[in-house]
Amino acid sequence: MLNNPILGWALAALAVAIGYAQWGWQGVVLAVTMIVFWLLLQFSRALRVLRRAGAAPVGQVPNAVMLHAKLQRGQRLPQVLAVTKSLGTKVSDDPETFEWRDAGGDAVRIELRDGKVDRWTLLRAADPANETPAPS
Repeated sequence: MLNNPILGWALAALAVAIGYAQWGWQGVVLAVTMIVFWLLLQFSRALRVLRRAGAAPVGQVPNAVMLHAKLQRGQRLPQVLAVTKSLGTKVSDDPETFEWRDAGGDAVRIELRDGKVDRWTLLRAADPANETPAPS
């Protein structure tokens, strides 16, 4: 609910209205200044997440199981990038699907609908100790 853009713009309009009612045009200037500052903070945060994700190897995470545990339905892609700290490998376009792997071969495949996490799957690597040897 806190990430709802309608709520954000409503609060911004309320700040401008209260600023005007309390202090006239100086209140409007103060409210607009605060709104621009807030937008710059959000933009800076988004760029920091993208810069960190772009510097890491594509589709790599330290632990796929931990990523799987941290995911929640409805998370936006920037939130997923903040958790993974890397860009995912695109698997398909419809539905939009990305995958992250760890060094052990485990992977997490995430499906996005409207830019939000819809489903995710943990794909475990085959354990060589559990495989039966091929007949000779």
